[in-house]
Amino acid sequence: MQTLLEEQGHLDAVGGSAYLENLNATAAATGTSTQAAETVRALAVLRRLKSAAQHIDALTDEADTTTAEALADTAQAEILAATAGRAGLHPSVSLNEVLENVLDEIELIGSKQEHQVCNGVPTGFRELDELTGGLHPGELVVIAGRPAMGTTTLAVDFLRSAVLTHRLPAVMFTRDASLNDIGMRLLAAEARVARHRMRSGHLTDDDWGRLARKMSTVAEAPLFLQDDANTTFTQLRAQCRRLHAQHDLQLACLDTVQMLDYGTRPLGSRYEEVSEIARRLKLLAMELQIPIVAVSTLNRGAEQRDDRTPRLSDLRDSGALEDVADLVLLIHREDAYDKLSPATAKQTSSSPNTTTAPPPPSPRPSKGTTHGSSTSPSSSQPLRDLKSRGRISRTVATQRSIGTRPVP
Repeated sequence: MQTLLEEQGHLDAVGGSAYLENLNATAAATGTSTQAAETVRALAVLRRLKSAAQHIDALTDEADTTTAEALADTAQAEILAATAGRAGLHPSVSLNEVLENVLDEIELIGSKQEHQVCNGVPTGFRELDELTGGLHPGELVVIAGRPAMGTTTLAVDFLRSAVLTHRLPAVMFTRDASLNDIGMRLLAAEARVARHRMRSGHLTDDDWGRLARKMSTVAEAPLFLQDDANTTFTQLRAQCRRLHAQHDLQLACLDTVQMLDYGTRPLGSRYEEVSEIARRLKLLAMELQIPIVAVSTLNRGAEQRDDRTPRLSDLRDSGALEDVADLVLLIHREDAYDKLSPATAKQTSSSPNTTTAPPPPSPRPSKGTTHGSSTSPSSSQPLRDLKSRGRISRTVATQRSIGTRPVP
């Protein structure tokens, strides 16, 4: 080893011959190979932390009050990279290596069974997964609609599919609803109990039984929630990085973009602030390699048209959302404007229950009152919830209305 290091000119860099002799003398006292490997890993982490601290110290000497926030973000990213083993610059990869990875991914997707139509994070809606392939890492997905159109409900359904059906860790930052409201939505959807009955307290014995059966399943879901009204985007980004490092975060959801502040750095207008948040959300998704779902509101442009159908240009407060988003889902409910629409007739003939909690079936023997297989947002779940709310318009040249299938 000493001869090899001398030939390569690295002997002095590793500490010289005296250091190698010391290593040889103490090798027997280091214990097992696993302990030795852990020691090497710990020393590598300390070395990367020292390098990152020196770089941060150099940056603070040149910083001022206007760059403090940017410096804090840089320091946080460098410390996270040092502790996660990603020290140094991100390496450049040749096209040959990229194509090999592409072929491997195509073969992996093709080897899946026919019923597995989703190669990303499943949304819980089969026809939507067939169109998009699920929510892919590094993507920014925007759910947009006018108030009371069901944007939060759809975002919660995505979370249900991730954390309850597939047990993927996820986080939701909510500014439009409280933590209790989100928990009630999840429990109502899983237990198939109407949420308005839960809010009013008018629950039957059958409702209580359904809630009791689903309570443990919902409680064990790997979902993290935060509803702090004073949280800024920089704090949100720090939370996502921490959860990704500690719990291998697979999905993040923000409700809503327009109610989030960027941070302490002043921006020229609200338009610029929302645009900056949108760009940073996309960069965060690419950094952590997870899909991020952002709920947005629409302006009144759709209501001024004859068909009331929303468009990309209706996104409120920012043009950057439609520029950086990989997928935009525009929620439209015909029954909200036309009480004689087919969607209204379907909803009236079924039940006045909410979309998140479909109406319970007709009375049947107690053996069939367990709805475990039909309540979870699995890949075979029909799009009944979306039909009662309207239709999803995918941002392509044409808009596609997603229908329903009967419950198996």
